[in-house]
Amino acid sequence: MSDDLSAYIGNEEAFPILKRWDFFNHAGVCPLPRCVSDAIRAYANEAETDSYLVGTWYKTIESLRIASASMMNAHRDEIAFIKNTGEGISIIANGIDFQPGDRIVTTAIEYPANIYPWMDICRRKGCELVMIPEETDGEARKHVPLEKIIAETSHPRTKLVTLSHVEYASGQRHDITTIGKLCREQGKLFCVDAIQSLGVLPVDVQSMHIDYLAADGHKWLLGPEGAGILFVRRDLIPKTPPLTIGWMSVINPQDYGHYDFTLKPDAGKYECGTYNVPGLHGLKAAADLLNTVGIEAVSARLKHLTDYLIERLIAKGYTILSPRANEQWSGIVSFASLVHPHQQIFTMLRKEHHIEIALREGRLRCSAHFYNAEAQLDRLVEALPGY
Repeated sequence: MSDDLSAYIGNEEAFPILKRWDFFNHAGVCPLPRCVSDAIRAYANEAETDSYLVGTWYKTIESLRIASASMMNAHRDEIAFIKNTGEGISIIANGIDFQPGDRIVTTAIEYPANIYPWMDICRRKGCELVMIPEETDGEARKHVPLEKIIAETSHPRTKLVTLSHVEYASGQRHDITTIGKLCREQGKLFCVDAIQSLGVLPVDVQSMHIDYLAADGHKWLLGPEGAGILFVRRDLIPKTPPLTIGWMSVINPQDYGHYDFTLKPDAGKYECGTYNVPGLHGLKAAADLLNTVGIEAVSARLKHLTDYLIERLIAKGYTILSPRANEQWSGIVSFASLVHPHQQIFTMLRKEHHIEIALREGRLRCSAHFYNAEAQLDRLVEALPGY
């Protein structure tokens, strides 16, 4: 374990949530690390006393753009800032020249942010949305088979494949590299919802052949709500018009009176108006934290923590629903009791033990982050009702 990582584990000063909660819902809405809330407070103090007059607000945002690009092996000009994943996917969906009969391939277990924009496109443009169902293997693990995704991708009318890198309910990590390579070879577009992976699992838009990617910052990235990242591959930017147009969409946004309607040639054209400055300052601090610790180190830590938890859950009689083989694992562990009602377990943990997990699709879901200690997971398992 690296020194940078170990210094944060169980560190109540760096992660104040540890003083009050055993918090395991980073796949939902994360608690803010101290450095993130400090960055937001610093912005608020500066805005209160000096407004924009002495600040470096936009320089900080530009440094976040560079850090975000580095995190996914992209170019800075391929990065735009968005309010949330749904906005990013809507920009993508509405920017593609869909024709009647085009197929859009996804799964039947996507979070709605990666479903409703495509449903809207299909309704308005006469496309077909193909939703591949989840299956259960002989060990009760929930997954969408890769071979079925490949088969639907290869259909001659498929124009776009859109997947979560990690599925929110099962925790399945898709083989994005294989799917992306196939899409590129067959001339299909590939869109990835990376909200459950960016910052904690390796994401490389080039080696994974990703065309479009969206991720909000309020989960594993440890940032505040309302500040997210959109990636559009460089050669697709001219072919993907923005969903909304505003004063910041053009090449000379501060040339107010001349109305030169020339859109920016880079992903900045998707940023139509004033930034969520405090949110992006917080996200910059979060990105700096994760880059300092190292994504590979965080990923290894999550593998250890999830393996540690699963071993103890099985010993206590719980059924693991998350797939773990062949790099399908993620930071999400979904599990089930065959005896006790899940809603009662969830409520009991929160009210009686200050332990926070989640309920998704009728499953108990634990999503610890790298700073959580093994002792916290022990308390979770101990608090669960036995058989």
